[in-house]
Amino acid sequence: MTFNKRSLITLAVLAILVTAAYYFLIRRGITYIWHWEKVPEMLFYIGSKSADDPVVRLRMGVLMMGFVLTLKISVLATFFGIIIGTVVGIARLSKEPVTRGLSLAYVELIRNTPLLVQIFMIYFFVGSILRLSAFVAGTAGLSIFAGAYVGEIVRSGIQSIHKGQMEAARSLGMSYAQAMRYVILPQAFKRIIPPLAGQFISLIKDSSLVSVIALADLTFQGQQAVARSYYTFEIWFTVAFLYLIMTFSLSMATQFVERRLSISD
Repeated sequence: MTFNKRSLITLAVLAILVTAAYYFLIRRGITYIWHWEKVPEMLFYIGSKSADDPVVRLRMGVLMMGFVLTLKISVLATFFGIIIGTVVGIARLSKEPVTRGLSLAYVELIRNTPLLVQIFMIYFFVGSILRLSAFVAGTAGLSIFAGAYVGEIVRSGIQSIHKGQMEAARSLGMSYAQAMRYVILPQAFKRIIPPLAGQFISLIKDSSLVSVIALADLTFQGQQAVARSYYTFEIWFTVAFLYLIMTFSLSMATQFVERRLSISD
């Protein structure tokens, strides 16, 4: 069975379960009046943006704008998290005690404090000094948080490679940096793809915390839409489905990469 077939079966089973639960609740006497017809205009609508921009065309609704911002933050945080984590993971294996100690302190500090507190500190303390916008502060907070976990994943991946690989590379005249770049890291990254995917799926969900600094991500837009319309269940079900699209897409992309790398092996 191919990956695409498995994915379609998973989605079909999930849709059946959700539909069954929905009708079961209705039959149990739930008196809530559903307004699903209002949801599409929160995703896309045809109209003018404002009086200053009277052009009528297809535009993004509030939930779709939040979806795009969440996706942008998640992609940037993932990119910088990989860079930070790779540097930290290599530093954790350094023979220099200062470098190793600083990287260990960073990992322990970030992993043992709540992400919400870190976002507050970066936005209100560091952000006020450096005049950071909410977007930059939120992205930085998620990147630093992800970097600590990615660093440990990278460290474990490097340590899983047999020491003979490094010795062989050095015997061929490579420097330590060249051996890491061309021999060790390519093998390590193949092994750490699954835990990295799990970490970044969690990062997408954790990105909802940036709503506390008034960043108009998907969760924030959902809160505002509920406050204006009182369509609580319809909006939060839609928000959950949009998060599912992002996480499930990343999961599929990860499995595709794993298959391609296994073929090359």
